[in-house]
Amino acid sequence: MAAHISPTQFRDADGVDDWRVLSEGACALFRTGSFARGGAFVQAISELEGLELEHAAIDVRHDAVTVRLLTVTEDYWGMSERDVDVARGISSVARELGLVADPSAVQTLLIIPGAPVPADVMPFWRAVLGYQPRGDSPDEDLVDPHEFGPGFWFEPMDEPRADGGGSIHVAIWVPFEQAEARVEAAIAAGGRLVRDEFAPAWWTLADAAGNEADIATTMSRG
Repeated sequence: MAAHISPTQFRDADGVDDWRVLSEGACALFRTGSFARGGAFVQAISELEGLELEHAAIDVRHDAVTVRLLTVTEDYWGMSERDVDVARGISSVARELGLVADPSAVQTLLIIPGAPVPADVMPFWRAVLGYQPRGDSPDEDLVDPHEFGPGFWFEPMDEPRADGGGSIHVAIWVPFEQAEARVEAAIAAGGRLVRDEFAPAWWTLADAAGNEADIATTMSRG
């Protein structure tokens, strides 16, 4: 079994400058310029030793390929030493093919329903989405078994709405170096800062109607 490591340990490893650890693993986007070059890149990295053991996700678009690496076991979703080795291998293949990574272009999305008692609403969301509990946190998280849709994390509400109901907000996970610029852009676009006492883990913002969004990073998360 590959040794588990923290997001910080992954970031501090040599040879992973192309990669950023977000909510669901280490991500890298490589500019390809065409489906043909993207396909050739995917074919090349598919032959890397260790990739078949990864819970990897590869997204091919007309101008880029995004790769996510994540170690998944029955009770663990996170980074491992194997992720570091595979990330280095993928970056090496990219260099050989003349592809350049764009770390500023990666992000992941998390939907956060809040409820006075999350366990009361999770069955509804599991049914309506066709999702399944996440292995390491089944009482808090639902995930798409096909890995297309964003994760859902359920949090208890300290201050329920006046009618006793819940609310939903989103978390946008970005590379740490992009976070403050994203916060500033949101405020300039008419948003307001709700709270920042948890930064750099996350900043909570709201639009003019009061809908909230977190700009989140994996900094200060081990």
